[in-house]
Amino acid sequence: MSQTEKRLMLQGREIILLGTAHISQESIVQVTTSIREEKPDCVAIELDEQRYASMKNPEAWKNLDIVKVLKSGQGFVLMANLVLSSFQKRMGADVGVKPGEEMKAAIAVAEELGIPAVMVDRPIQMTLKRAWAKNSLWGKCKLLSVLLSSAFEKSEITAEEIERLKNESEMDSMMNEIAEYLPAVKAVLIDERDRYLASHIWEAQVNGVPAKKIVAVLGAGHLPGVVRHLEALAAGTASSDTADISHLPPAGVGSKVAGLAFPVLIVALIAAGFFTGGAKASLDMLVQWILWNGSLAALGALVAGGHILTVLAGFVGAPLATLNPVVAVGLFTGLVQAWVNKPKVEDMERLTDDATSLKGFYKNRILRVLLVFFLSSIGGVIGNIIAVPSLVATIAR
Repeated sequence: MSQTEKRLMLQGREIILLGTAHISQESIVQVTTSIREEKPDCVAIELDEQRYASMKNPEAWKNLDIVKVLKSGQGFVLMANLVLSSFQKRMGADVGVKPGEEMKAAIAVAEELGIPAVMVDRPIQMTLKRAWAKNSLWGKCKLLSVLLSSAFEKSEITAEEIERLKNESEMDSMMNEIAEYLPAVKAVLIDERDRYLASHIWEAQVNGVPAKKIVAVLGAGHLPGVVRHLEALAAGTASSDTADISHLPPAGVGSKVAGLAFPVLIVALIAAGFFTGGAKASLDMLVQWILWNGSLAALGALVAGGHILTVLAGFVGAPLATLNPVVAVGLFTGLVQAWVNKPKVEDMERLTDDATSLKGFYKNRILRVLLVFFLSSIGGVIGNIIAVPSLVATIAR
């Protein structure tokens, strides 16, 4: 048996886990051969329904409404999704295989043989939202840096290197590195999904009856965790209920306080300036804060290639966004950029291709809106961080 195949006999049910690399020609052969030979009751696929729909309809990007995305607070989710997709797409181009081809091949064979295929992964939007929500400010910055560096990484990868990614020791080493650098992200992207995948594989049914024989196609990195969870489910020491990891974690008291900390701190410092130095000192401090906060948000919009009106929106909107933590300055700048430089159909059509390069981010109107959204937001945060000690020093003088 291959080290990328795990065959489990649990409570009279046979579950065959096939670990794949998502851009591997060998994985395509492995899953199609296995399904044909095993003839399982059902095939479980590491996809969610939305990604499956997108795979069936790759033109779905053309219906993207960037304004709606920003207003609904989905800017990070869209950016992360595009970067991850473009990264896999670029690696796949190096070896001549499109990302997710082994999943498509598994579904096609299942349909050909009349075998039900079930999607057992958690929706990607929820996974990315949880990864973002469970990170600290520093963790969010590290996550963004990883995403952006992977988006523009130019080194090529060979077919041999792709196949080595399916090796358990190689994958374990990689997961350990992620856990050390971004533990919250590893917990959401790997650990939670191991549990989610195992639970939904275990719950797979055919005509309302638990499937007796299942072939599950999933990334090789998930194999060890999914095996552990399946064995725990069979032993009755774990529940298949995944409700707790299927929604955003509730904001704790600490995060709620942190959201109000900056506006309260800024107002308190400016008020303190009034009592220690009078109205002029207080006004000077207000101007000083606006200059730091607004200027760096505007600079972020400028670096992102924003229109002059977008840059002005960053300067004016940053202080307003700080005082109202529900609204980010990126919302102001992103909406203005989308208004003055409206995305066209060609931007929709080239979205995933342009996301593979820095030049593409500046060329594509949709991607530039996202770039404006993030860089102006980061600029505003840095401006506030710099402004606080500056205001404290002013009071101390």
